[in-house]
Amino acid sequence: MNKRIWFAVLPALLAGGAMLALYRSAPQEELPRPTPASPQPVDYLTDIRPIFEHKCVVCHACYDAPCQLKLSSHQGVVRGASKQRVYDGTRTQDAEPNRLHVDAHDEQAWRGRGFYSVIDGNGPLPALMERMLALGHDSPWPANERLPDRLDIAITRSNRCTTADEFDDYARKHPYGGMPFAVTGLSEAEYQTLLSWLGQGAPVPEQQTVLSDAMSQTLNQWEAWLNRPEPRRQLVSRYLYEHWFLAHLSLTDHPEPVFFELLRSRTPPGEPIAVLATVRPTDGITGAIYYRLRPRLETRVHKTHITYPLSREKMARLEQLFFSPDWAVSQLPDYSPASAANPFVTFAAIPARARYQYLLDNALYFTRTFIRGPVCRGQIATDVIRDQFWVGFQSPDHDLFVTYPAHAAAVGGWLALPGLTSDLLSLGPDWISHRDQRNRYLARRQRDYARQYPEGPDLEHLWHGDRHNPDALLTIFRHHDSASVIRGWQGATPSTMWIMDYPLLERTYYALVANFNVYGSVSHQAQTRLYFDLIRNGSETNLLRFLPPALRNELLHSWYDQSGKLKLFTTYADVDEQTPSRLRVSARVPLADFGSQVLRQLAEVRGPEDTLNRCPDGDCRRVGSSAAEQQAERSLRALTGVTAGELPAIQWLPEVSLLRVEVGERRLVYSLLHNRDHSNVAFILGEDLRLRPQNDTLTILPGIVGSYPNFIFNIKLEQLDDFVAALQAMAREADLNTLARHFGIRRTHPQFWFYLHDMHAYMQESSPQEAGLLDINRYLNL
Repeated sequence: MNKRIWFAVLPALLAGGAMLALYRSAPQEELPRPTPASPQPVDYLTDIRPIFEHKCVVCHACYDAPCQLKLSSHQGVVRGASKQRVYDGTRTQDAEPNRLHVDAHDEQAWRGRGFYSVIDGNGPLPALMERMLALGHDSPWPANERLPDRLDIAITRSNRCTTADEFDDYARKHPYGGMPFAVTGLSEAEYQTLLSWLGQGAPVPEQQTVLSDAMSQTLNQWEAWLNRPEPRRQLVSRYLYEHWFLAHLSLTDHPEPVFFELLRSRTPPGEPIAVLATVRPTDGITGAIYYRLRPRLETRVHKTHITYPLSREKMARLEQLFFSPDWAVSQLPDYSPASAANPFVTFAAIPARARYQYLLDNALYFTRTFIRGPVCRGQIATDVIRDQFWVGFQSPDHDLFVTYPAHAAAVGGWLALPGLTSDLLSLGPDWISHRDQRNRYLARRQRDYARQYPEGPDLEHLWHGDRHNPDALLTIFRHHDSASVIRGWQGATPSTMWIMDYPLLERTYYALVANFNVYGSVSHQAQTRLYFDLIRNGSETNLLRFLPPALRNELLHSWYDQSGKLKLFTTYADVDEQTPSRLRVSARVPLADFGSQVLRQLAEVRGPEDTLNRCPDGDCRRVGSSAAEQQAERSLRALTGVTAGELPAIQWLPEVSLLRVEVGERRLVYSLLHNRDHSNVAFILGEDLRLRPQNDTLTILPGIVGSYPNFIFNIKLEQLDDFVAALQAMAREADLNTLARHFGIRRTHPQFWFYLHDMHAYMQESSPQEAGLLDINRYLNL
């Protein structure tokens, strides 16, 4: 059937039995055990917390929880809300941090920091939460209809953080501002349960985790290992703490699903933890420091759930890496700003090979820390990267910072990081200084590599994952203001790739994680963003070393097209176009040829073939896939390998769409990732002017990629060809709303919560250690 005619008759076809079948396919939502409104006591753990986790935490978690109301932990419920903005691109001075379980520890302390209760009534007035819930309960949305365009649901909206005293005025001005906000609301049982709890004074118990004796013993062993007094061990523990402070640490020798955080405490192991609440892990303190492990109490949220395993094997590996070489510490480094800014000088006593190999052993974790955290709104980092690119790592055996001490000694002082000074007046001079130091470093690096390897690199210069580690090859996807990283080189061949060496990987971590302050000033945030621009450029130019000199300049200019040429001439160091490479690649498709050679060379660790996005003959089968998966992927393959110039629908799709394909009683899950093409990503402002939508592409991957889904489509397997045909027939952006009406799970869908939590169930089934609640703050109104 002609695509245009097909799309015209699609609404009529789907308005009948097919749509009814879609609704019937969803089982009844599994709700928390209800407690009717009655004088009977309501238990927080069994009655209230499940409702919060089912309907509230998916918005009210992480730093970008509206009004800082975090319902993912008991203390967050008690703390309440605040009018203070965490994300403020205009503040000229650093703001006071307000981190749960760190900066204050009881209700009175939070009140002193400007937080106000949402669960306490005020005389005759009900609690603020009750009034917000009533406002939402009294204004339900029509089933599966678009929300009014006048209702601002964007992540950039200005939240009205009302107090109980201001609520009447808020309700008059924002009649659709009740909770849950702009989404299918609470069931009647949930609503009455919450009212009963609030009416009974909203008791919230202290949150605790009881550990088994075996797990407690393992925890004690790790604390003892981290707190050994010998200077070498003190320095290594400091280094590990600065790299683990963000981690959700798991004791993998035990089956309990408990994760821990590593803290600095005034008190030694065996005593209650007294947290040292510094802004950064690199900040100095006076007196004794003890490294302590504390159970994480919050509901697991995917964005911040960045895991790192601790086991007997891991302890043995760390012991071997850091202490089998012969090295000594003449004097422990201080905690001055200069030490925080330059880990290469601060930790110079630790052999560089040990430090780099430690990062490589868990390269996925470290890449996730600066791709998924520590901020929940990642545009400070993400607008400096492209929408899809591949990452590889330089082999420690061929990294001059590791193998050539004279090189490390010569360049170490040029690798200091900016951003620790928050003074707005220092922004310009500090940036110029760090840019010039980086370019001096890059010039020296190019010269030393040319001398050490006059014939250039070959594939042996890439880290091969020690022939077993799948972290050797990674793919990063940008989703506008968030990003994801997965193992393997996934998707079609990207327009750019990164090869990171030790200085690049360590600087990225310290710039975007260890030294990044989400409460920092505009100067701090701007310097962080500008320096990450140099890191991206350094990673790209390191890739160019592996390609023949004649191809380097053309590729470089393709990455910095249009306005990007200004950065080439004013900011970046010149690229080496003289030193040869021992690799030969096709001049017509250099990156595709290079990528193919790398995937062959690293066959042991490359992971499964991407048969959805790289299938030259159109009939590829994923290893181990079922007949249903093969059928689904044959249909979906028609959407990959083309640009929006050929398939206009691509340019209008959300950043991250989750596709749920029903196969009888089972379901398949795929991620549709919109890759926007840019002429360059070299500037903070004016991104819309640098978009080239006709070149946009779509990557489709099995499973769930991303922490912030923008939309969910639910389709029966037998309808999948119709879904694909509808996309192929799409001629204008408004047609996306028609597609959403017939195949989509809108925010107002009667079974919205079932479909959302089925994604969580899928994650729990497929990767239980990594599973966490998705965030719907970016869920679109299609």
